[in-house]
Amino acid sequence: MGQVHIERRGRTAVLTLDDPKRRNALSLGLCAALKDSVEELEADDTVGALVVTGQAPAFCAGADLSELGDSREEGLLAIYEGFLAIARTPLPTVAAVNGAAVGAGMNLALACDVRLAARSARFEDRFLDLGIHPGGGHTWMMRRITGPQTTAAAVLFGEVLDGAAAERVGLAWRCVDDDALLDAAVALADRAAGAPAELVRRTKATIADMATIDDHPGAVQRELVDQLWSMDQPAFAERLAALQRRITAD
Repeated sequence: MGQVHIERRGRTAVLTLDDPKRRNALSLGLCAALKDSVEELEADDTVGALVVTGQAPAFCAGADLSELGDSREEGLLAIYEGFLAIARTPLPTVAAVNGAAVGAGMNLALACDVRLAARSARFEDRFLDLGIHPGGGHTWMMRRITGPQTTAAAVLFGEVLDGAAAERVGLAWRCVDDDALLDAAVALADRAAGAPAELVRRTKATIADMATIDDHPGAVQRELVDQLWSMDQPAFAERLAALQRRITAD
């Protein structure tokens, strides 16, 4: 059964799917381990951000549908829980896509806030090739991130995107050399992990809420509540004082 290894790098935790012989396919056991790992890290005040990656040679080869048995709906929902735990977490998340991300493996990458892609990464939808409809919110996540044309190209027409193409269409924030991928992902995550934890969680929630707000005045009011809260926090007073000291010193 696959495992999820957790490596602490300061306030950033790296979660690595570790079932390389099966190309890190999402088995029921691996999904349960991923969900448990995310919940463990959410409860740890020393963790400020997550990086998700796979043990080489793949990021994640999709769902292992052979385990579903007769309880197909329950089995699918159990597999979804692996990447939905990433989608739900209030912690900032970065996917370090180091190889093939196929089907539900793409869902795992899409569930993260930001994706960095190695040059050797491959984003392969492949649902229709297998004769199965996309699931787990795949088309919603793809369309929201990349728009309708890229979603259609990947889902309906089977276009496979390497790291550079994923960056070009906005599926990946950046494409980096394979040997620099994990360090680049941790460095990016560290920027969020270094900010006040509750402020980061509230800001991530605000970004999500903006999908339901239709106009600028509504956005102003939504942000105002948490902006006023942040100005009452010790971290704001400390950082403002430090800024003022630097200005005075200059």
